[in-house]
Amino acid sequence: MRKNEEKIKIIRSSLALQKNSKKMLAQGKSIGLVPTMGALHKGHVSLIKKSVKDNDITIVSIFVNPVQFGANEDFAKYPRRLLADAKLCGEAGASIVFAPQPNDMYPFPLQTFVHNPALESLYCGAYRPGHFAGVLSVVAKLFNIAAPSKAYFGEKDFQQLHLIRKMACDLNFPVKIIGAKTIREKNGLAMSSRNEYLSLEERVAAGSIYAGFLAAKKLHGQGVVSVAKLKSVVKEIIERASGKVQYVEIVNKNDLMPVRAKVLKKAVVLVACHFGKTRLIDHVEL
Repeated sequence: MRKNEEKIKIIRSSLALQKNSKKMLAQGKSIGLVPTMGALHKGHVSLIKKSVKDNDITIVSIFVNPVQFGANEDFAKYPRRLLADAKLCGEAGASIVFAPQPNDMYPFPLQTFVHNPALESLYCGAYRPGHFAGVLSVVAKLFNIAAPSKAYFGEKDFQQLHLIRKMACDLNFPVKIIGAKTIREKNGLAMSSRNEYLSLEERVAAGSIYAGFLAAKKLHGQGVVSVAKLKSVVKEIIERASGKVQYVEIVNKNDLMPVRAKVLKKAVVLVACHFGKTRLIDHVEL
């Protein structure tokens, strides 16, 4: 691993990064991009290390994107710690941290959004209107600014990853989208920047999400294909631990469409729930 925490370059201007990327590409160097909102954890570090292994230059973007937050969501309190995050990026071998301000990314109110009408209002989108349009639009901007050949995303946000892959395909972005397995805490809780909001008791209780997944996988392995039964076991285990379930859905792995009655093809269980005031999402493949 290349230790360069003292050499990590922080670029705050989108124009400056764009010029830097063009220079690197002209030199024949490959660029990997790891888009984040900061508050980095081991999951992010694993993405950075994978990019460092695959590419000559790794750019980590740290940007809390205002256009993907709803009016009553946690934009203002989302954890921000640029210097600590930049140090982690350097230790993982990244070359550049791109940390723009909102007025750099959006010098004028954004009027042109990237939409996926078929999928953006399902699941998380049903509870966070406009969220995925904000995500796709900022990722499209990051692709145009950083000019990566590969971009790295965690699989925890399964719907988001699917939408980004579909965008890159549909709009002919010359970027290979690489997903990485979810990194979990000892009790199975998927690592997330929002886990910082949880109390110790809530963090322990939130391990029930993964326990529910394991129960569903066990049933499915025993031949249970009923969507209703598989969803109910996940919901019951989370609620037994005082979680408030927003949704449990079983979807087709390849197109993200809901599975209605029986699981007969590759499928994924999606969950969103609250422990205390903190909203958590996760998934597991059956």
